[in-house]
Amino acid sequence: MRPRTEEVAEKGFSDHVLVCTNARDSEYACCAEAHGADVYDAVKSWLRERDVFWSRVHVAETSCLGLCSAEGTAVAIHPRSRWYSDVRPEDVPDLLEGEFGPDATELGVRRGDDARPDE
Repeated sequence: MRPRTEEVAEKGFSDHVLVCTNARDSEYACCAEAHGADVYDAVKSWLRERDVFWSRVHVAETSCLGLCSAEGTAVAIHPRSRWYSDVRPEDVPDLLEGEFGPDATELGVRRGDDARPDE
């Protein structure tokens, strides 16, 4: 094992967006069938347009985040501890603007006790 926390922080990394793209052969909903790949692509595009993709923000596809829905994909943003379900590709701009600001200038801003309540 090799600790790399300091190295990552020195490079300016501040946030991590996790997008569920889990597929399963089941009667239950899964994010792969609820536009998971399209949400993942929309997140990357929004961040690229603001020139912060893979510099300040890392994006990762994940397996199940435990917020399964046929209505959309599960997304988690850390270290903010923000969790979303039912995210569709068209929701991504509003979601990321709400978290990071319109120009992604609120990166690294912690949303702990001062977090706005869920609507």
